[in-house]
Amino acid sequence: MNRRLLIIQGVFSLAALAAVVWWASNQEAPQIPTSSSSIAWLAGGLGLYALVTLMRGERWWRILRRQEVHVKRRDAYALVTVGYAGNNILPLRAGEALRVVILSRRTDAGIRTGLGTVLAERILDAITLGSIFLIVVLGVLRETALPGDGHQLLYLAIGIGVLALLCLALVMMRRHHIIERAREWLRPIAGAPRALLSRQGAGLLVFTGGLWIVEAGVYTAVANAVSLDISLTGSMYLVVLTNLFALLPAAPGYVGTFDFAVIFGVKALGGASAVTQTYLILLRFILFVPITIVGFVLLVARYGGLAQWRTARVEAEASRA
Repeated sequence: MNRRLLIIQGVFSLAALAAVVWWASNQEAPQIPTSSSSIAWLAGGLGLYALVTLMRGERWWRILRRQEVHVKRRDAYALVTVGYAGNNILPLRAGEALRVVILSRRTDAGIRTGLGTVLAERILDAITLGSIFLIVVLGVLRETALPGDGHQLLYLAIGIGVLALLCLALVMMRRHHIIERAREWLRPIAGAPRALLSRQGAGLLVFTGGLWIVEAGVYTAVANAVSLDISLTGSMYLVVLTNLFALLPAAPGYVGTFDFAVIFGVKALGGASAVTQTYLILLRFILFVPITIVGFVLLVARYGGLAQWRTARVEAEASRA
């Protein structure tokens, strides 16, 4: 495990968490709602997130089927849940590797083929979230989400900086012949992303859009539970923002970075500070706690627990050598 990367993750999480704690210390104590309507909204949000998880399992199963990986639908659903639980409790977001390794031990799919299907998922998510950002943030919520020219210049500067880094990385890789050496290793990984360039891939993209709209519904349901005035469009903005912050290195469960993104987004949407803390606590609970518990139970009951994962991880590392 890369100790330097762990340190970077810790620094990002601690910095974001410190900002969240400082903000929370200047707010009133959160009041957890107990009314029947609030509980109903929270139950609805939990149900919607269960639906989102099932949709993610269905999407992965269809991607696996396109790659002729023969896996039962219920295993695809269960492994997606295990993977998200792993991301919440293991460092370096090891949940994705966890489900790929377990998949390779239960099917004829290799590690790299499994990684390719996960990469295909991330490509679908990136295209969808990028589209939501352009439509919702730069269009519908332009005045609230981006209150000033300085923000637009900041986004432009970030985009130019990322492009420059990519160009520099490409030059360095060509100079050291890394691309040629990596091409053979990456060929099995590229199969699933290439398969997205088809009618079925377009269908999966539409399906992914529906998935993220349902997840935005979770944000809206929790907002209604605490009487926070956030529309579905505003919730889609929060979904994009929290997933953008999820790209930053962070501790398991995106500690600090997720919380900072929610607070920043709610304030940008004009949400009242009095209920923002409560909203954050309940949203984090709905999104992280149940799926972690269910995923851990599935890991132990169906897939041999963490001991099998440690053995499988050694095999995966040996296959890369």
